[in-house]
Amino acid sequence: MDKSGISPEHNKYLKNIKIKKSLVIGGRILLLVAFICLWELLARTDIIDAFIFSSPSRIIKTIGDLINDGSLAKHTFITLKETVYSFLIATVAGTLIAIVLWWFETFRNILEPYLVVLNSLPKIALGPIIIIWVGAGEKAIVAMGVLISIIITIMSMESAFLETDKEKILLLRSMGAKKYQILFKLILPASLPNFIAVLKINVGMAWVGTIMGEYLVSKAGLGYLIVYGGQVFKLDLVMASTVILCFLAGIMYFAIVLAEKIFIKKRS
Repeated sequence: MDKSGISPEHNKYLKNIKIKKSLVIGGRILLLVAFICLWELLARTDIIDAFIFSSPSRIIKTIGDLINDGSLAKHTFITLKETVYSFLIATVAGTLIAIVLWWFETFRNILEPYLVVLNSLPKIALGPIIIIWVGAGEKAIVAMGVLISIIITIMSMESAFLETDKEKILLLRSMGAKKYQILFKLILPASLPNFIAVLKINVGMAWVGTIMGEYLVSKAGLGYLIVYGGQVFKLDLVMASTVILCFLAGIMYFAIVLAEKIFIKKRS
């Protein structure tokens, strides 16, 4: 035992875990750097057509041009705002609907097949209808983002609620617990890992829905830049906008991962 009371075997085990984490992080960085270097090399040696596939250097130049003319901040803010709205509305509304479905079993059994059908429906097909219902512009884009995410949220959280240990529910009922007490004392705490998983899924789904919405009705935003770049054959602009989208989605994802780690530390 050392001064901290940790045995040499356990200390060795902790070091191995740190080494594995470092290897994973280093491997990810190395893979990304290798991909970027290979892409640039292939473009510069004309093995691939830089006009069609672009290149890291051309993407960086395009991003620099967007920063200099002030359009990057404008388009990024618009898309980020729409995505965050879609993410929050879909997550909160989907979780509340899942609670209602858990609470009312008959209602759940009635709606379940309709949820499955809605989840399998290509959401882009509803784009023109959404525009007519809520109007063109930001509302239609947010509605598309919500539509993409909310059904998955409902079904995932409903499944998590129903998978809660039945014996624990019976124990609480035998002790005289009301249904709302079972919900707040058992169901919701037991479903937290699933809720965090839903948050991670909804990050990607919200971005997909927002960009789909911007393809249809937007006059600004990163989705608009992608559409515009494709129409005028500015493929560097398309690739630059896509890289920015990946970067922003990564930030949102790792923010949720960080929040998850902080939450786990507080609980332990």
